[in-house]
Amino acid sequence: MNILVVKNLTKKFKKFVAVDNISFSLREGEILGLLGPNGAGKTTTIQMLLGVLLPTSGEVRVFDKELHAHKEEILEKVNFSSTYTDLPWRLSVFENLHFLSYLYDIKNRKERIKKVSNIFRLEKLLSQPISELSSGQITRVNLAKAFLNFPKILFLDEPTASLDPDTAKYVRDFLLSERKNFNMSIVWTSHNMAEVEEVC
Repeated sequence: MNILVVKNLTKKFKKFVAVDNISFSLREGEILGLLGPNGAGKTTTIQMLLGVLLPTSGEVRVFDKELHAHKEEILEKVNFSSTYTDLPWRLSVFENLHFLSYLYDIKNRKERIKKVSNIFRLEKLLSQPISELSSGQITRVNLAKAFLNFPKILFLDEPTASLDPDTAKYVRDFLLSERKNFNMSIVWTSHNMAEVEEVC
């Protein structure tokens, strides 16, 4: 069953074509890779799939519903992680995750934060402000944020770009082994062909 269907999606910024008439679908439980170099339009595509950017033309249907007509309902069941998204730097890791858990209306917030912190090895960093973390640690916080609401669809924009090789492998292995337990489908963007071949 397709839970995401993209038809003829295009995004233009004045005369510049960032995304040019792409179509694809995502099945339940599948990992779909969007491969391309920097500047190829991968992040712009993710932003349109999240409803952050309006497409110039084309259609996005999620859970068999048109995205912009049912945006609030759909976004409750999706999440994303991106190396290009800034978290509030003055807040600690715990404060960031706690605030975001409010936005997703998660009931058992402390338990959920503990769970995602364990998954992404953040236990010793929870009291640290984001400003004191390395880029790899911030990436792990973003991944933990993405799992807070146990989404049905997870959009990952270059999720391992700032990670050391061991942590990148851990993240890939975790996503491959655990996505079935979470009943999760993933859209994974990368410029690394070997990584896309491994996860998809």
